[in-house]
Amino acid sequence: MYRFAFKRLLDIIVSLIALILLSPVIIVTFLLLKFYHGGKVFFLQERPGYREKPFRIIKFKTMTDDRDEHGNLLPDVQRTTPVGKKIRALSIDELPQLINVLKGDMSLVGPRPLLFKYIPLYSAEQRTRHHVRPGITGLAQVSGRNGISWNKKFELDTRYVAQLSFALDVKILWLTAIKVIKKEGINQTPDRPMLPFDGTN
Repeated sequence: MYRFAFKRLLDIIVSLIALILLSPVIIVTFLLLKFYHGGKVFFLQERPGYREKPFRIIKFKTMTDDRDEHGNLLPDVQRTTPVGKKIRALSIDELPQLINVLKGDMSLVGPRPLLFKYIPLYSAEQRTRHHVRPGITGLAQVSGRNGISWNKKFELDTRYVAQLSFALDVKILWLTAIKVIKKEGINQTPDRPMLPFDGTN
């Protein structure tokens, strides 16, 4: 009952309340990025959602679009702005995803929505992470975030899909708040938030 009805109702209520309570933070962040990033405030990207249906994820933009002489984007660490680094450290860049939750694209808790290019690299079990709505936070995020391997993340994602419950969601939301306060697991290495998934790591 929770998986198919109450979870969605909880998402709507909590995300709406969170948007209202956090509106001062969202507005200040919007204005800061508007000033420091030359008007580019939001990062929009197509991601696979529930049953791999595409949707556009919304995040605060924390990096520039600077490219090298060949037209390739520079490494993340070089493109992340000082203000963007602070916003990421506090996980404020994720707040616009509350709009995705209200729309029904995402849930508060679930496997993080990754990139379409990774889907062919998944095993059959790893692909079950798309059997629920993707989340702003999830079991993998409170178990190490970017400090654990991709395979461990996917193991935790599939475990969440199998064990999804109200109690587990409440636990994950509580642990997420603690992780954000402690700023744990933000980067996998000093140079980048997370190494790309290549089907083995």
